[in-house]
Order: sequence, then C-alpha cells, then structure tokens
Amino acid sequence: MLLDLLTFGLWSKLGRLTHYAFDAVLLSAFLAGMKRSTGLTFKTERLAGENKDLEKWVNKYLSVGEWVMDQSVALAGSSGWFERRR
Repeated sequence: MLLDLLTFGLWSKLGRLTHYAFDAVLLSAFLAGMKRSTGLTFKTERLAGENKDLEKWVNKYLSVGEWVMDQSVALAGSSGWFERRR
C-alpha cells in the first residue's frame, strides 16, 4: 500500500499491463495452434485493408504466437512428462 502510494499507483498499472500482455501472447499462441492443427490462417490483409503498416504489425504479433508454440513444444518434448503419440 505504501509502495503504491509512493509510486503514484504505477505498480498496479504495471501489473495490469503485464496481465494484458500475457493474455495477448496466449491469444496469439492459440491462433498459432489453430493454424498448425487445422491449417486455418488469419487473413491479415482483410483486417488491415490498405494499411500495410498494420498488416506488418499483425504479422509480427502472430509470429510471436508461432515462436511461443515452438518453444512450448520443444520444452514439452524434452521433458519426461510428455510423450509423442501419432
């Protein structure tokens, strides 16, 4: 409480921002998993329209989800808790 008063509430704002960032990464990873398991891809050009900068940022956002999926699969594959079945 005292720390929150001394920093003008920045700790609570930082926590909220961290929570939103984590949720955004989870959504991106979910979309990446959908792409891998079903082949469905997100149409970035439909969202961005003529705005090429927005399309570039959306593609970067989706690539973060792909990276998170790659790292998660690599971590799970190297642990003893999971086994690969096909």
